[in-house]
Amino acid sequence: MDTIETTEAGLPIVFVHGTRVSGTMWHPVIQHIGGSHPMAAPDLPGHGARRGEPFTIPSAVDAVSEAMDTLGGRALVVGLSLGGYVAIATAARHPDRVLGLVAMGCTALPRGLFSAAYRGAGRAAAAYPEAANRLSAFAFRCTLPHPLAEAMVSGGLSSEITPSVVKAVTDMKPLASLSAYPGPVWLVNGARDRFRRDERAFLRACRAGRLSVRPGYGHVTSLSDTGAVARTVLDAAAVVTAGTDRVPTLEAGR
Repeated sequence: MDTIETTEAGLPIVFVHGTRVSGTMWHPVIQHIGGSHPMAAPDLPGHGARRGEPFTIPSAVDAVSEAMDTLGGRALVVGLSLGGYVAIATAARHPDRVLGLVAMGCTALPRGLFSAAYRGAGRAAAAYPEAANRLSAFAFRCTLPHPLAEAMVSGGLSSEITPSVVKAVTDMKPLASLSAYPGPVWLVNGARDRFRRDERAFLRACRAGRLSVRPGYGHVTSLSDTGAVARTVLDAAAVVTAGTDRVPTLEAGR
């Protein structure tokens, strides 16, 4: 696990990565934020340094909890894609420890044709994992700025874990988890992200939620503007640090 500690009194932040990549995907954002906040980006089971371990949502939540422990026990939790779903589950299990939640690219309820396509992609990736890893690396390098693409692949890729991830996510009840969490939530989507399809339902489930939609961006490409992502995280940290119990429920960025 990558942990950046500082003598500053900034709010601790834990970053949670997406499927088949690792905590290194967050390095450009972490570097942009700098040393003002203690930060950690753990590898989830089955990913990065933990490749080969079985993946479940409870074990992933444990990984995030352990990262929070290294930073003092409480933190703002930021996740993208799978990391967003894991962050939501962590907030529901540990509402007293998750001081705020930034959930990016994870406002879809996998069901119907969407769920079938999701499962099919997972089976294909697991059937030919090394080919899927090479294809993923190629896609990252074609669509993302060079530093971000290299951050995506530098911790290793693990496409073989995809079916377990798909099953775990499709078995989740993220709306119930959000409803159970009393803290502030920032839902952030790219306008072209297929995982934003149920964003309004996710927003309604939040007790204190804000939805931001970033024009022109897709699922992973939402990280392309590293500065904008860092500002979103820092703004959320500032709200939590100020002790604001609720954030406005509104849509922004259209």
